[in-house]
Amino acid sequence: MLRITTLALMTSFATGALAQDKLPDYPKKPIRVIVGIAPGGGLDNMVRLGAQKLVERWGQPVIVDNRPGGGTVIAMDMVVNAVPDGYTLLGASETLMMNGVLKRAPYDVRTAFIPVVQLTTQPYVMVVTPSVSAKSVKEFIALAKSKPGALTYGSQGMGTTGHIGIERFQLMSGTNMVHVPYKGASLALVDVISAQIHMTFSIIAATGPHMRSGKLRGLGLTGAKRSALLPDLPTVAEAGVPGFQSHNTYGYVAPAGTPRPIVRALASVISQGMNAPDTVKALAADGSDVVPPATPEEFKAKFDSEYAALEKLIRAIHIKIN
Repeated sequence: MLRITTLALMTSFATGALAQDKLPDYPKKPIRVIVGIAPGGGLDNMVRLGAQKLVERWGQPVIVDNRPGGGTVIAMDMVVNAVPDGYTLLGASETLMMNGVLKRAPYDVRTAFIPVVQLTTQPYVMVVTPSVSAKSVKEFIALAKSKPGALTYGSQGMGTTGHIGIERFQLMSGTNMVHVPYKGASLALVDVISAQIHMTFSIIAATGPHMRSGKLRGLGLTGAKRSALLPDLPTVAEAGVPGFQSHNTYGYVAPAGTPRPIVRALASVISQGMNAPDTVKALAADGSDVVPPATPEEFKAKFDSEYAALEKLIRAIHIKIN
């Protein structure tokens, strides 16, 4: 558990501006954000950054409470059962949606939570071990089709973002590879580097140094656009699989019943802070894209749309996970 505090509020926020941004009686005590993973991961880092934006604007302490376990369901349960007063939030990633679709929780995540604000999106790089002959996405697809079941891919585990993303790639490209699940994305990446498996999806920060050294070959970026960090690397969509996207997203959700004015206030403050030029620049250097300001209602519509698409995909690839 980590308490985030500031010695002084940012001087750019005058007392009058702070009073204007605050609701009449919120926040009047520390806010707790529960995260379903151990400290140090991508979700944890983004949640802490969003928490800092709340501290800077409102001056009220924010506690980031890491409760790993159960594929983040333990943290989900804590928030679902919390008093919906705006003082308990969940730091969430794509895993929240997957847990819902895969029925890992005994409730419908679409009604149990209120989407508050999306922080960032983080695309992956499709990388292969250099011993693979393919130099492009199209060549890799052709190779995989010529040897059904011969190529292997790794992910951070069954039902994870990486696993589902590559299964989506297979469905859209007509390929058939063997899944090798790991207990973490870094372990899968190590085995691609050592040629134990052929391919994986991994974030830019992890793959960049190995691509430059020649230990990995990048074939495509899984996001909607190219990255300024890898300007010569095409997206998978433009390189051979039109319409394909796979990325992780990080955001805040609240338990159902949280007052709408509080939800809107949280979304406004966090979104404004995340879209500050210095924050956008710092995150871009790590391969993350800040989400433009949006209302909680827009975030909810996006969540529901992507949930429906994920349900359709899971039915198509016949994934069943206990």
